[in-house]
Amino acid sequence: MTDIFKRPEIKSVDFCVDENIWGHRLYDEQLPHLTVLEFLGALGSNLDNPLRPHGGLGGAFRFQPQRQIRLRGLLFNNPYVESISESKLSDEEKWRQWLDRFCQGATGNGDSVNDMAYLRQAFSSFDDFARAVELLRSSSFESRSNKRWSSKFVFPFGPDALYEDLAIDAKGKMSNDRRFFARTGELLYMMLTRAKRGADLGDQLANRLFDREAPMNRLARAMQGPPQRADDSRLSGYLPEATNARFDQLCEDWLAILAKDMPIYDALEHLIAISGLNMLLYFLERAKHVAGDDDPVELVCEIVSKERTKVRALSGDSYQYNQGLPAKAVRAHVESIRQDAAWVDAAASEFPDAQRVKLMRERFQWPSTDGSDDEDYSGDSPDALVDRLVDLALARHAQHVGKIHASWSRAIGLSSRRLSRRTRYAPNDRLLKSIVVTIVNDRMQLDEFLAEAKRRYGLILGDAEGLRMIDAKLVDQDELSENRSNLEARLVSLGLVRRLSDSCSFVENPFAYTGEAAC
Repeated sequence: MTDIFKRPEIKSVDFCVDENIWGHRLYDEQLPHLTVLEFLGALGSNLDNPLRPHGGLGGAFRFQPQRQIRLRGLLFNNPYVESISESKLSDEEKWRQWLDRFCQGATGNGDSVNDMAYLRQAFSSFDDFARAVELLRSSSFESRSNKRWSSKFVFPFGPDALYEDLAIDAKGKMSNDRRFFARTGELLYMMLTRAKRGADLGDQLANRLFDREAPMNRLARAMQGPPQRADDSRLSGYLPEATNARFDQLCEDWLAILAKDMPIYDALEHLIAISGLNMLLYFLERAKHVAGDDDPVELVCEIVSKERTKVRALSGDSYQYNQGLPAKAVRAHVESIRQDAAWVDAAASEFPDAQRVKLMRERFQWPSTDGSDDEDYSGDSPDALVDRLVDLALARHAQHVGKIHASWSRAIGLSSRRLSRRTRYAPNDRLLKSIVVTIVNDRMQLDEFLAEAKRRYGLILGDAEGLRMIDAKLVDQDELSENRSNLEARLVSLGLVRRLSDSCSFVENPFAYTGEAAC
């Protein structure tokens, strides 16, 4: 049993159920790439002690994120820079017209006419400036999405390219409304801090991702000018467990990717995918544990083929089963208070109902003591309150946290509806490549790779990994063997498998290949 940190009062919610189970907070709209960006912003604020515990904060940490209003405004609130650059105007007139138009939409947060004067010294001509805008903009995440401009992000080329999500109103008032940076990146930071080798990872990331003199970071700094930070430092969210095997696996996976012979910017793609997979597994594993089931999470994966197979149906069943786990955990967590010794002992106290309501407030922050609830629960028995909280918690859970499994598995390329009416686990090429890059140091026999993919991530891809289902007569061995063959063919086409004979195939990491293998 891992140690559990005492949860602080969370004032932004009416009750704490999801927060008690998974932390504050996992959120469906904060997809893995946004989670990693938020994580990097937190790391950039703690480079003097990266991924080390902050003493005296109950497992939390403090950070002061950057805002970089000028950089994000130039990239995503600047639609006329191209037309002005393409005009026949003189360089001086281009600068004048552009500055006039840009500052009409200024927020008043360091982006007024006088604030932007540094650009004339940073770029030798307006056309050079326009090309720099296009270069950085083309590398950004979701540059063509319909998100507000203050919620679009440049690729994390270095410390000057990192900033938090913001909402900016018509009067220029800024707030981090926790929609796209919902604290999930803070949870990732705490997970890696609590991993056994978190400090090693922190040092590597600080050295490789926060090089201020990297060419693309220098370009971002030229465009941004002096950094803009939030006014005050902040306390992070809450992660309940002090230790968890998933935290260690996540950290080891990051270290494995960083050890490969590839540029750090290319490695980020794999770091994002493998972080999404590990955090999705944390979500499901915690759900199973809280619901009273400590068996490993299984993800039965179909390697997509044109033929309709039993593996496709099993994969859909596996997906649906895992989709239902979090709601089971919510119900079990609330109802478990009835088994607490303190709840049972309250029956012998002078005021048993009052004692049990007090226990509910201590565990769930509910019902409130200040009358802020919409309903009056004063006449309800403690057992009725437990039932009512189950209903309230499940309703709130369904709005966002209950959607994490579907949205995250789709985002990382783990799930698909291709050639099927049902969503099932069917990993795409990008995810398969990230898994190979992470697991395989140089080369590994295919059977060993499949066994390791099951051990780390619960992936059922072949007959050896699906032996439990074969024994239970859920699927024939031949069908899982065919699924394994389909995977091998996919990896061959991606240049990730070399066949040396009918019975000897090696998975090869393209970033660590050193020579011939022998069977």
